[in-house]
Amino acid sequence: MATRVLQSVGKGLNQAIKGVRGNQHVSVTIRSLSATPSKNGEDSWFKSLFVRKVDPRKAAHSHLLAKKEDHNLYKIQFHNVKPECLEAYNKLCEEVLPSIHSDPQYTCELVGTWNTWYGEQDQAVHLWRYRGGYPALTDVMSKLKKNKEFMDFRKARGQMLLSRRNQLLLEFSFWNEPLPRPGPNIYELRSYQLRPGTMIEWGNYWARAIELRQENQEAVGGFFSQIGSLYMVHHLWAYKDLQSREDTRNSAWKHEGWDEAVYYTVPLIQHMESRIMIPTKASPLK
Repeated sequence: MATRVLQSVGKGLNQAIKGVRGNQHVSVTIRSLSATPSKNGEDSWFKSLFVRKVDPRKAAHSHLLAKKEDHNLYKIQFHNVKPECLEAYNKLCEEVLPSIHSDPQYTCELVGTWNTWYGEQDQAVHLWRYRGGYPALTDVMSKLKKNKEFMDFRKARGQMLLSRRNQLLLEFSFWNEPLPRPGPNIYELRSYQLRPGTMIEWGNYWARAIELRQENQEAVGGFFSQIGSLYMVHHLWAYKDLQSREDTRNSAWKHEGWDEAVYYTVPLIQHMESRIMIPTKASPLK
């Protein structure tokens, strides 16, 4: 893009100079191209050619980017388990989590539950969906506190953990809703810490880019944080195996527009992390 702009500028200057030579009464003023900031602190004209500006918004990005028709709220949990307790932890979760998922009194669904294979070791990741948003979350947590089986589960689970953290998320309107799928699959959770103020710009580019990542149905879900670590984005992908992941990701570069999406979104990222995860027996995402 930069090359095309410079070529266009050069062509215009050459035409102007030829006009001067043919007609001495024509005056030409050539504005210097400078990449240094002006005295008033604004970016120079030259720099503005290459920077995409986003119009100011008068609404929270959660209202602009999230799905509005279903009001789903998601909770993602990261549990770092004592290495010697991972097997017992998984067995305990397999006994309790599906019962919460299937009980109609709880307006929540277990979307998926995994162990990290590559990335942070001895870690469990759980993703829950609350249909009805914050009121549904509050209702579920209130009822679970009165559930003796669940409280016993929490106590036993606590003895197996080194640490735990969670985030409340909304799903991007342009991503698929994560639904149960057959396996076996491996899952990749790519997490991006964005620079504050860049979520709208990220959404603008990915609304187009996600259309280029649907060939193998690898796109599972896309989310952004509301509570917990803020300006955090999670993209969840499914692949048959690591080689399938490699082939699918490489094929994206064959599509027109993918290179542009990567070029413009990378500068928005402060930190990024990839986890390769294996579904547990209790996971609806196999």
